[in-house]
Amino acid sequence: MPTIRTATSEDIDSLVALIDGYRQFYRQPSDAGGARHFLVQRFEREDARLLIALDDDGAAIGFVQLFPVPSTTSLGSRWILNDLFVVPAVRRSGTGSALLQAARELAAEHDVPQLMLRTQVDNGTAQSRYQALGWQRDESFYTYLLSV
Repeated sequence: MPTIRTATSEDIDSLVALIDGYRQFYRQPSDAGGARHFLVQRFEREDARLLIALDDDGAAIGFVQLFPVPSTTSLGSRWILNDLFVVPAVRRSGTGSALLQAARELAAEHDVPQLMLRTQVDNGTAQSRYQALGWQRDESFYTYLLSV
């Protein structure tokens, strides 16, 4: 099993390739410089929680990124699990599940009562993993986007 821990700014070099791979998975062009800039902003602003998965040799093999948001309905906060990525070579090894479990534990440690995530409608592999781990698909709300 991988080692999962909270990422720090010292992990930026390792995270850049993961962020860039994640973006390419979603059909975005490679942009290592942009990924680095994005990560530097996250650590400077402290507006996200990042967990990194490392293999036995200490190589970065996955990450999960969580963004806290206030929730008026619950009068508290929830975290959006915005990004989850595992390098293709180790997929189906339990790394994604371990990252999801670590995100759940981190939320519980911070008294965050709810995690949310979105996934593409055609990503059946991810959906089955989420459901197997107890995530429930929201049937009450639609997501709308507006480009500005």
